[in-house]
Amino acid sequence: MTGKTAPPATKPAPKKDTAPAPKQEPAPKQEPAPKQEPAPKEEPAPKQEPAPKEEPAPKEEPAPAPEHPPPTDAAAEPQTPEPEKSKGGEDGIGALELGGEAWNWGVALHQPWYFPSCSHHCGFIPAPPSSPLALTVEEVSENSITLTWKAPEQTGRAHLDGYVVEIRKDGSTDWTAVNEEPFLSTRYTVQDLGSGDKIHVRVTAVSACGASAPATLEQPVLIREILQLPKIRMPRHLRETYVRHVGDAVNMMIPFQGKPQPEVIWTKGGQPLDTSRIAIRNTQKDTIFYIREAQRGDSGKYELTVRINGAEDKAILDIRVIELPGPPQNLKLVDVWGFNVALEWAPPADNGNSEIKGYVVQKSDKKSGKWFTVLERCTRTSCTISDLIIGNTYSFRVFAENACGLSEKAAVTAAVADIKKTKTAYQAEKIPQRDMMEPPKFTQPLTDRITTRGYNTHLICCVRGFPQPKIIWMKNQMEIREDPKYIAMIEQGVCSLEIRKPSPFDGGIYTCKAVNALGEASVDCRLDVKSKIG
Repeated sequence: MTGKTAPPATKPAPKKDTAPAPKQEPAPKQEPAPKQEPAPKEEPAPKQEPAPKEEPAPKEEPAPAPEHPPPTDAAAEPQTPEPEKSKGGEDGIGALELGGEAWNWGVALHQPWYFPSCSHHCGFIPAPPSSPLALTVEEVSENSITLTWKAPEQTGRAHLDGYVVEIRKDGSTDWTAVNEEPFLSTRYTVQDLGSGDKIHVRVTAVSACGASAPATLEQPVLIREILQLPKIRMPRHLRETYVRHVGDAVNMMIPFQGKPQPEVIWTKGGQPLDTSRIAIRNTQKDTIFYIREAQRGDSGKYELTVRINGAEDKAILDIRVIELPGPPQNLKLVDVWGFNVALEWAPPADNGNSEIKGYVVQKSDKKSGKWFTVLERCTRTSCTISDLIIGNTYSFRVFAENACGLSEKAAVTAAVADIKKTKTAYQAEKIPQRDMMEPPKFTQPLTDRITTRGYNTHLICCVRGFPQPKIIWMKNQMEIREDPKYIAMIEQGVCSLEIRKPSPFDGGIYTCKAVNALGEASVDCRLDVKSKIG
């Protein structure tokens, strides 16, 4: 797709034929030919462009076309990039016609580019891509520089062929391309630079339609090693104890920073690591700790040191390799009563390098022979098992559990629990007789009340006594008998008298009297009935 695929248009033959071409024409045409030699420098060529359009000879005879006047015009057209290159190497784009076919030419990166003209088919010359975006320096070392950028916003109708990176030293005007062919990556490292040099950098996007305007760093980059103190960037999950199972692989990558390249040292207990079991691989930015199959002996605290010229940073890595615990010890059947059993045991001798989380207790009856779990995550070393079936014989076993799982073996009781049916005789409990006789006594007296005429009113008091006392209500020392205006009630020792729609005549002293075989008691209160307001 690039101009390099159209060599016929860029062959130097037409340029060499331009000199003999005027010799084959009649004498009057030979005289103006030398006069027109300085003309290309002043660019009068556009005035001669209509001449080749009127001569159809090159289109009808393609073989002699390079020797006829059309090639002279074509030779005049390719000369247009030459002046462009002589003007300080500036980029440009143009069009020309060779062999009856339209071509575009361009000068980019100090090199001519030729490609078929889209105007022959679509009526316009395609635009080159826009400049790359966000050109920045990612890293600088003693002899290299790493650049990053973003793709251009517009790539034109043609696909992007890639990017070309150019550099020049500060004070020089000559740009040098560092990559031979365009590449599509937006990250590039320029190698083999001189320490202490100041380098200007620019990046150009290239497509079949030409080259973009270059994206240039505003300031030159000083090539030197940037000193950086060593710093270990311990991952979050490695800041706590790193737990693995026996037989698992241990593979950890710990990044660090520092310039120049720091020295990485691993130790365990102040001693170098056993390289037959532990593999360490260091890069410029991280260190990798690897154990193919972890064992209990690999547990411990490992110390990582990153050192540069006396400055250092240290980090501690705690690794714990765990496995299944051993079985509990000394399981005993302590007691059997009714349908209950009490068990006791001791913690396992080997906890598997991990804390014991609990115990699992199982039972098995003699008839079925199957084991059933009755307790899970029992945190104590004793338990009581209930709801056993009377008439069955039971055995018991206990597993220990840690972060790795249950122990492979269990502790089993040597004795069995025989749940027998026991005869029990019911004996009624003798309750001593208590004298409940009590004379009447008011626990809550009546209280004085003021009410409004026409509104029902309640008088309430509380009394106790045994046998239950008889309640008598009186008004002004006169017993209130069956009168529909009054409703007397007693419930659980609470005595109440309801006076329905009282009038001023119903005011006075009300008395509640309680009487039984052991005595009597009374309480009284005053009731005032006021007329309605207004």
